[in-house]
Amino acid sequence: MAIKGSLKEASLPDVLQLLALGQKTGCLSIADRSNFGYIYFDKGRICYASIVNRRDRLGDILVKHQKITSNQLDAAIHRQSKERDKKLGEILVGMGVISQEDLERYMRVQIEESVYYLFTWTQGTFNFESEVRPERQDFLVNINPESLLLEGARRVDEWSLIEKKIPSFDLIFTVDKDRLAISEAALTETQQRVLPLLDGARDMNQVIEDSGLGEFEIGKALYGLITAGFVHRAGRTASAVDRHITDARVEEHRNLGIAFYKTGMLDEAAREFRRVAELRPNEASAHFFIGLVALKQARWREAMEALRLAAEKGGGRPAVFHNLAYAYEQLGRLKEAEAAYAEAAARARTDARVYLGWGIVALKQGDYASAAGRLDRAKELAGETPPAAWYWARALAAAGAGDFELAEQLAGEAAAAYPMHAVLLNNLAVLKELAGDLEAAEELVRTARKNEPSLPQLSKNLADLAYRGSRYDEAWDAYSRAVELAPDLGDDVYFKLGNIAYKRNDRELAAQLWRKALEINPKHELVKANLDTLSALS
Repeated sequence: MAIKGSLKEASLPDVLQLLALGQKTGCLSIADRSNFGYIYFDKGRICYASIVNRRDRLGDILVKHQKITSNQLDAAIHRQSKERDKKLGEILVGMGVISQEDLERYMRVQIEESVYYLFTWTQGTFNFESEVRPERQDFLVNINPESLLLEGARRVDEWSLIEKKIPSFDLIFTVDKDRLAISEAALTETQQRVLPLLDGARDMNQVIEDSGLGEFEIGKALYGLITAGFVHRAGRTASAVDRHITDARVEEHRNLGIAFYKTGMLDEAAREFRRVAELRPNEASAHFFIGLVALKQARWREAMEALRLAAEKGGGRPAVFHNLAYAYEQLGRLKEAEAAYAEAAARARTDARVYLGWGIVALKQGDYASAAGRLDRAKELAGETPPAAWYWARALAAAGAGDFELAEQLAGEAAAAYPMHAVLLNNLAVLKELAGDLEAAEELVRTARKNEPSLPQLSKNLADLAYRGSRYDEAWDAYSRAVELAPDLGDDVYFKLGNIAYKRNDRELAAQLWRKALEINPKHELVKANLDTLSALS
């Protein structure tokens, strides 16, 4: 099930209801400009949620509810800096300051708070990827989304009021100390906590970060202070263009890009990596990821340019040259692909994937000996059943070198290893046909077409076998299916369709089909002869 769209067209609560009703399992990714969040579902129930580049609120929640002290939280954070593979909650349980039950309870609170905050996002995009699960499986919850929708709706209504006073989190506020001093108003605990942070220097983002509280709590507290006249707007932080570029800012865009890339949100990933490239123009990794995104989107020239930049800027990893070689190959620039694969192989002498790609490029250049050597090395390095592409390439290399016995043997092994792979079955069928075993060839093509009916070449090959056996009605049906799937499949198809039409005494249709063949290949002499003969008979 693919669910993807804009938050302007479908609200997040609507999407959550849809996933809950469908009892879906997977990851819902939500992006709003430079913000990125995700909610994981297990059979329609929320099992985890988080927001990228947002401080982990669990420790603050535990302090607020007096489950741990600030000193205990600081000690746990210090320990976490040395044990990066452990979550904060896991460390707190290990320290004995909270129980596993407390951790699970407040993990639920943290996840609920994350979902409530995501409800406030009204712009951006969402994307649901089925069967994707959280990396960590030991701290999951079980929440009915419907239980969050009412509270989420109430908070969203309040946010609409709050945003009138705080339209942006880059705003800076200051306290009117004189007015506050003479007031007898009772402030909430959150308002008292936030007042020292409203120093005329911190913007709202920094206030939220330094307070350890959630966006909604801070927004609600500040809304009251502004309404009462205790706090006034003092300005806003400098624009991103003027702001000093920090390593943290670059990492934020990089992390967002990687998160988008992993969840298949490729346009968003490219946007973030382009931002990294703007901020760090001499950094190779951003251009490398831009190239990877372009490869996934089959934008070969863009991928080539980005990966060349990555190589020029010091991206010496084998993966840079490997992917650059693949981009060259897709563009038909085989000599450049050959050079890039050679560079990748020199840097990664034990990578079977590099030798496989390098062998395929040699095959495409007609260098069958080099192709065989590289492909055999790839198989040796893989140490297991080679991928389908290896069998395809190695059998063709053997056939190209004239060793049809080896080619048929390899094609047979391929069909045994990948019995549902239509292309491999077709290759074996072609070799069987060359060996004169037409019955076996036809059986293989029929099986291949059953497995992959959308491949036009399979219908054409089946038609060729029927045509060769003078089964013209069957050939007509198969050729017709082939041109329906690929109208420009080849002049040979229309030539033979024209021949069949002529045998059926439909000369007008025969002429039409032969003319189509001549459009595709103006040098087809047999078609010209047939049309001349037909013209003489008219």
